Amino acid sequence: MKKFPPIVRYLAIGLVIFLAVVIYAYGFKVTKVNLEETKSERRQTQLIRIIRALAKPEIFEYEKQEFFVTVPFFVPCQDESAQPAAPDKFKAYMIINPTCADPKSEVTIEGFNFEPNSEGPIFFNPPSGANLRIADVVADSQGHFKTVATIPNRPDEEEQTIKAVTRIRIGNPHFTRTTYDTLEKIIETVFLALLATTFGTIVAIPLSFLASRNLMEDVKSPLVSISLSLITIPVGFMLGAQVGSWAQQISQLLSDSLILNLIGILVTLAIAVVGFRWAFPQEEIETPKTEKRILRIIVAFISVMSFFVSLFILANLAIMTGSYLSTRLGAFGFLGSFLANCGEILNMIMILITALSGAWVLSSIGSRISKFITTKAPDRLAKILSIILSTIAWALLFFIITAGLNWLYQFYNELITIVFPVGLGAILGLVLGISIKAKALLPVGINIYFIFRTIFNALRSIESLIMVIVFVVWVGIGPFAGVLALGVHTIAGLAKLFSEQVESIMEGPVEAIKATGANRIQTIVYGVIPQIVPPYISYTMYRWDINVRMSTIIGFAGGGGIGFLLIQNINLLNYRAASVQMIAIALVVASMDYLSSKMREKVV
Repeated sequence: MKKFPPIVRYLAIGLVIFLAVVIYAYGFKVTKVNLEETKSERRQTQLIRIIRALAKPEIFEYEKQEFFVTVPFFVPCQDESAQPAAPDKFKAYMIINPTCADPKSEVTIEGFNFEPNSEGPIFFNPPSGANLRIADVVADSQGHFKTVATIPNRPDEEEQTIKAVTRIRIGNPHFTRTTYDTLEKIIETVFLALLATTFGTIVAIPLSFLASRNLMEDVKSPLVSISLSLITIPVGFMLGAQVGSWAQQISQLLSDSLILNLIGILVTLAIAVVGFRWAFPQEEIETPKTEKRILRIIVAFISVMSFFVSLFILANLAIMTGSYLSTRLGAFGFLGSFLANCGEILNMIMILITALSGAWVLSSIGSRISKFITTKAPDRLAKILSIILSTIAWALLFFIITAGLNWLYQFYNELITIVFPVGLGAILGLVLGISIKAKALLPVGINIYFIFRTIFNALRSIESLIMVIVFVVWVGIGPFAGVLALGVHTIAGLAKLFSEQVESIMEGPVEAIKATGANRIQTIVYGVIPQIVPPYISYTMYRWDINVRMSTIIGFAGGGGIGFLLIQNINLLNYRAASVQMIAIALVVASMDYLSSKMREKVV
């Protein structure tokens, strides 16, 4: 390695130091570092006040009894010879010097025989009866205090008063209202994070396999198969959604009768089971005729429809039963509400389930057709079908994408939303169909991998604090918006961690299972999942811990939890109450960290 002369090295080091100084100097300028502000007496006073308030969290309080000491006072002086009556020196009393004064002048207030170490405000009371705070009582161990106050600009010929109010603790200490509110909100925070973590984990697990490079890079399909998938999946999705809509309408015919709904579930399930067994027999002695195959398809459709109807009826039954129990279980009414909410959730996602089922069924049919084309069809016919299907598929894909953009940006121009995208898609599909061999395998898996990785990275780049603003508009201010925001962020975060864990598994067991002739799903179930269960559990626990801490922040934007209460007290400058919430957050986070570490030791 070539060595430079010492003078060159010294100059290089000096240049690096100079550049570092310039960079940090510019950083000070950009961040507006101003140490002079720290020397401001006003800011130091405010800082000390806030620190002292935070150091005195209002966790406990006493019942207090108030004592008043009142002294007459004139503003301005009306009679120089007028003197207040002599005080009773066996009780608490105050001496004000002078006994009358002009507005905005200072007087000395001295108190005697007050409760030792008592505190309280000193008010100036004009004839209107308003309490104008002018000083504070801070009595010593002998019950004596002395302070200086400025008289307000409230001149009046009538007699006015200066009143000292002290509060004496009585009885035993008890929790403050702030403590009870904090306890309620910290429990809400923990369960907010729990629901978000559960929801996010359930969705992230299957998506993590699609974002794992080692599982997706060897997924290859011919252009015919890709084209048929692009056609059958959206068409199947729409057909499945329509079937779900029909099933929902049938389930609503049973009205709100509990008995009819119970009978409906039993009947529809019986039809579904019997129909499935007949349409898909375990053994067949002879190959069925065409008429029988068509009849089986019809029976299978009726069975699927019956099954979907039974699920909709189950959702309605859960809603009715939960609503009934929630008003009759007293303190355990939340169990009825939970049952009703589960029914609502099932009712909401059933259309999605039927749509995905339709997409899966048509995609399976398309997969069989593409397999037949690529394995048994002549090359010339396969090429022609590849060109036709590719043209249709890409035209449909571009139309769907543009339809989504039209919903978002509202073009309302058929040239932009239909003609141009369909034409460009068809041209692209035609070019691909002509240029790519019909039976050539294309790396479709790696493209799916990049698509999902991009989606996860985009979602993770948006903080949950921003997401909760959107969900607050949708579902309103409260912890439900926080659950949705943290849940979406959890999906992106855990899916990335899970997929990276899948990428780091040992390939030996996977290759051994593949060698037995196992398909892709069997390979994942028996070769991948046993290796990833412990780290998946560990990551899920860790994410719960993260969500507890993040839930304190999303409360600032209306996402519920302890953060909502904390930001309210900070805005009201109630730092003693804010201190209680800070302590609760610290205790919960520390406890969660300890418990999660112990659980990881047991499970992992």
